[in-house]
Amino acid sequence: MSNQQAASGNPIRWVPTLYLAEGLPFYAVALVAGLMYKSMGISNDQIARWTGLIGMAWVFKCLWSPFLEAAPSKKKLVIIFQAIGGITLGLVALSLQMSSYFAISIALFAVVAIASGTHDIAADGLYISTLEAKQQAAYAGWQGAFFNAAKFISLGGLVILAGHLEKQMSPNLAWGVIFALLAAMLLALSAYHVWALPDTRSDVQAGSTAEILQTLQDVIIDFLRKPGIWLAILFIILFRAGEAQIQTIGPLFLRELKEQGGLGLSTDQVGIVYGTAGTLTFLAGSILGGYFTSWLGLKKAMPWLIIAMNVPNLVFFYLSTQMPDSMLAIGTALSLEMFGYGFGFVGLILFIMQVVAPGKYQTAHYALGTGVMQLGFVLFKTVSGDIQIALGYQHFFLFVLLCGLPSLILTRFLPLPDNGKRSETASIATQVQPE
Repeated sequence: MSNQQAASGNPIRWVPTLYLAEGLPFYAVALVAGLMYKSMGISNDQIARWTGLIGMAWVFKCLWSPFLEAAPSKKKLVIIFQAIGGITLGLVALSLQMSSYFAISIALFAVVAIASGTHDIAADGLYISTLEAKQQAAYAGWQGAFFNAAKFISLGGLVILAGHLEKQMSPNLAWGVIFALLAAMLLALSAYHVWALPDTRSDVQAGSTAEILQTLQDVIIDFLRKPGIWLAILFIILFRAGEAQIQTIGPLFLRELKEQGGLGLSTDQVGIVYGTAGTLTFLAGSILGGYFTSWLGLKKAMPWLIIAMNVPNLVFFYLSTQMPDSMLAIGTALSLEMFGYGFGFVGLILFIMQVVAPGKYQTAHYALGTGVMQLGFVLFKTVSGDIQIALGYQHFFLFVLLCGLPSLILTRFLPLPDNGKRSETASIATQVQPE
């Protein structure tokens, strides 16, 4: 074991909380805000469009990643931007009590997104630089599980609470309480990470602005010169096509009135569905997906991961045609979808980490890769409301299912690491480095 690994301690004490803190502000913008605006009467297309556009912060975070590459301590950056995100979420809670809450809250969510995107660069860089390739694969399940566990803390417990509060007070005040709690959680994680995070130091020396801009140019050129990079970019974007639309419209479909094609669930019922069995099956799927990929190797596992992520989306078509009233039936269906989502999402994380990122600028290239990943999410999220309104819920969910086919076909042409007898690091490096 290297000195760096020894200094990091047991990754289980910081990997889960690091990615929980990465997920909380993301899902506050991507999902919780949408349910809040739905309660306030905003239409599906407006919700999808504005929350999608704010998500561009995670797309373009790669442009300032080289400025963070030279930071001597990524731990300090992680803690600072967790605190900024927590403070801004607190301001969102206050803004909801104002008459022009929509414009102000959208602006504040944009600040949350920028702080969160910057935090992601530092957090992912800390993860990659501290853990070796085999550890990265083994803990990728925990990484994905707790990033997305933030979704279920938000859509589970907090949304259940919001539903109860909506019955006792105005929606603005009820959701103000929710965002105050989100702010408190992120600030608490920031305080915990002062103690828990490893302080892995960068070997890159800080330079002038001109030198950093030159580094940015070098990072982008080096990224675009990687063998097969354009195919990889296309794969990353298409991988998220179905997921982005389901994760945007799915919760709104559950809330939609029955006479308008939805299931007519209340806010707290949506929270119950996502926060109970859905949470457990998602976490189980994420962890099993990580170990499954570590055991089988990314090349052999990837088709199964894509199938697992997309086929369970059939449950939404089932729900839109059968319109069940039973919460047990709805919860069981969504649990199947959540298990597949958790299991399959691991594939994209490891593809970016092990195929796209390795090289001289691994932190910056991982940021570029995750920026492309977010671009795929934003592109399909932004138009999902318009597509749903044009097709109706039933045809929309069939369309989403078809969106999983292109990424499955592309797996036949990607240079995926086999992770066979050679070490993972060597196998991956020979696939992505120029000859």
